Amino acid sequence: MISPMESLARLQIGTVDFVAPDEVKVLLDLDAPQSMAMNAGKPRPFPRINGFVLLPTENGFIVGQITWLAIEHSSFPKRKGIQDFGLIDLPFPLRKMSLSLLGTLVNESNQENTKYKFKRGVHTFPGLGDPVIIPDSIQLKAIVESGTDGRVLIGHCPLADNAEVRVNPDKIFGRHLAILGNTGSGKSCSVAGLIHWSLAEAKKLSGDKNPNARFLVIDPNGEYSGAFDNHKARVFKVEPDDTTNELLLNVPAWLWNSSEWSAFTQASGRAQKPLLRRALREVRCGIEEDEHSDDFRLRRRLSSAVIMLKSEVRAGNNYEGWKFSPKLVALSEDLQAWMEEHAAHAVELHVNNETVQNVLQSKSRPTKPPQYIQYYNDFSQTDIESIISSINSTLNSLGGLVFQSGPSEDAPLPFKSTDFIDHIETLAEQETNPQFFDYLVMRIRMMLSDKRMLSVSGNNRELSLNQWLEEFVGSSDASNGCVSVIDLSLVPQEIVHIVTAVVSRLTFEALQRYRRNHPDNKVLPTSLVMEEAHNFIKNYRNDSDEASASSMCCQVFEKIAREGRKFGLGLVLSSQRPSELSSTVLSQCNTFLLHRITNDKDQEMVARLLPDGIRGLIREIPALPSQHAFLVGWAAELPILTRMLSLPERQRPHSDDPDYWNVWTRTNSQGEPEERHVDWKAISDEWQEVEVNEHIEEKNNDE
Repeated sequence: MISPMESLARLQIGTVDFVAPDEVKVLLDLDAPQSMAMNAGKPRPFPRINGFVLLPTENGFIVGQITWLAIEHSSFPKRKGIQDFGLIDLPFPLRKMSLSLLGTLVNESNQENTKYKFKRGVHTFPGLGDPVIIPDSIQLKAIVESGTDGRVLIGHCPLADNAEVRVNPDKIFGRHLAILGNTGSGKSCSVAGLIHWSLAEAKKLSGDKNPNARFLVIDPNGEYSGAFDNHKARVFKVEPDDTTNELLLNVPAWLWNSSEWSAFTQASGRAQKPLLRRALREVRCGIEEDEHSDDFRLRRRLSSAVIMLKSEVRAGNNYEGWKFSPKLVALSEDLQAWMEEHAAHAVELHVNNETVQNVLQSKSRPTKPPQYIQYYNDFSQTDIESIISSINSTLNSLGGLVFQSGPSEDAPLPFKSTDFIDHIETLAEQETNPQFFDYLVMRIRMMLSDKRMLSVSGNNRELSLNQWLEEFVGSSDASNGCVSVIDLSLVPQEIVHIVTAVVSRLTFEALQRYRRNHPDNKVLPTSLVMEEAHNFIKNYRNDSDEASASSMCCQVFEKIAREGRKFGLGLVLSSQRPSELSSTVLSQCNTFLLHRITNDKDQEMVARLLPDGIRGLIREIPALPSQHAFLVGWAAELPILTRMLSLPERQRPHSDDPDYWNVWTRTNSQGEPEERHVDWKAISDEWQEVEVNEHIEEKNNDE
C-alpha cells in the first residue's frame, strides 16, 4: 500500500522558486512531464497555460493556475540525488512556470470516500522549496465543480478532465452578466443557451406549471424570434405573422416620459423642454374626462391660456408692450378660432375676446402711413387680471382648470397624439417667439404622419398600462410564458433607441413598484437581455444640455445597472465591442462570459475589469475556439475555461455565417439542392407599400 507521502512524491512536478503576493514561480523537475502527464490517474496534457497545480499545506492544498511557461538556461545542471553528481557542469536548460494563486482546496475526506472543497482566497503563502504537485481527477473536479449551489449545467472544462461547469442563477443573473466576444465566437448561442438551460432545470422542479421566470430579450436583428418556441415565447414584431403566435410591437407614445419625448424631438433646454413638459402634464390630466368632448377640449385650451397669464403675474414682469402684446394678439386670434370650432360656447368666448381686444386697444399707439406696424404701450397688472377673470368665468362654467390635481408629465396616462400636438401648437402660439417651436412641432407631426413610426408608437388598439405590462413583462405566475422577445429589426431608426429605452425603463419602474407594494417588500426576479448592447449602451459625452436618443437610452441602462439588483432586475449584456460600452454599466457587471476577442482595444477594456491576478487570461482569449469561453466573476469561484453545451438547431438564434459556397454551387453540405430565388418586384412592392398606396388611390377614386 502506498503511503500518502509516497503518493505526493509521485505527483510532484517541481518546487517553489519565487514567491510574491501576486505571483509564484516554480522550477520544474527534470523528470516532470514534457507534454503529457501519466502519473495523475489518467493521461492528461501537462503543462498547459491556465492549467491547475497544487501546493500542499497543513490542511489541504493551495490551488495555482499556470499563467506562463518558459525555459531558463542554467550554467550547470540541476541535481536531485547522488545519481546526478556525475553530470558535467555545462549550460543546461531548466523549465519554469508562473502561477497565480486562486484559493485553497480543503481536504474533507473520511474513511469511506475522498472529498475536497474549494474555497476562494489564500490565507498563507507557500515557502521557497515547497513541492508543487499535479492534481488528480478528483481534485480537478473539486476545483471546477466547487460549491453546492451550482444548479444549472452550462458546459464542461476541458482543462479539468471535462468536469461539469454549473452556475447559480441567483449569482449569474442577479448581479448582471456581460457576454463578450467577436462575431462567430458563439456569443448568441451562449445567450440563448443560458435561458434554455436555466428554464429546463427550473421546469424539473416546477411540475406541470411553467417556471415563474421572466426573460425580456431585446433583439435588434430578429435573431431570437424562433429560438424559444419550445417555451411559447411572446414575440413582438412590427409586422407580426398572423399565422403564428407573434404579437404587434406597440409602445404607445403616451408611455413615453418627458425625457424620451425631449430626446425624440431634440427639444432645446431653455424654451422647448419646459413647454413640452407643460404640454405633457396638461394633456395627461384629461384621463378622467371624456377626451372626445368639445367641452373638455375647450376647457384644456382655456386652461393653457390662464396658466400662461398667471405665470406672468407671479413672475412680476413689467408687461412691456413690445414683448407682451404678441401673446395677447395670439390669444385673441385663438379665441376667434375657438368661437367657430366650439359654437355652443361662442357667446362666452366672444366676451373673452372682447376683453382682450379692449385691453389691446387701450394700449395701442396710433400709426401713420406708410408705418403699418402696430405698437403698444406697456400693460398693467390690472389689465392682465381682467383678462384672467374673464376667461375664468368661462372656465368655471366648463368645470374649472384641468391641471390643478393632475399627474406629473411622466405619469403613463393615455392621451391621443393628435390632442397632444394641438395642445403644443396652442402653447407655442402664446409664446413671444412661436417660430422657436416650429421644429418641435414638426418632429411630432412627422411621427404622426409616418406609417412606420405610427405602427409602433400609435394607439393602434385599446391598450391599458396593465395589459401592456402583462404582455411584455409577463402575467402573474408566468402563466403566459417565461420569455418575451422584442424584435426591433423593422423599427424605424428614428425611434429604435426610444422604444428600447421605454421598454427597459417601464420594466424597471414596474419592478420598483412591485417591491414597494409587496407586503413583505420582496422583489420579482426578472432578467433583461440586451443583444448588440454596444449600439444601445454606448459611451456618450455628458457636456451637452440636449440629450440625444442614444445617450438617453444609455442613461436608462446605467440606472438599471446601478439600482436594478435591489428590485430584482438583472441585466444580461451581449456585445462584440466592449470598448464602446458604457464604463458605468460594465463596471456594475459582476460576472463575465468571455468568448474570443481579437481587437486590442476590446482586450484592454476587458483587462481593466478583471482582478490583477487573472489578467493573464486576456492573452489566451484571442486564440479561443468557437463555443469556448472563460467564466469569470461572482458566479464562478475561479476563472474557468468552459466548453459551452451544444444547442439543438431549432433553439439557436439565426446568427449563422452566410453560406456563400452552398449558394454558389446550389448544393448544401448534405448534397441537397440549395436554391436562392430572387423576386425584387415583391420586395420593392413591400418596401414601397404598393398595396397600401393602391388601396388609398382606389378609395379616393370611389369618393
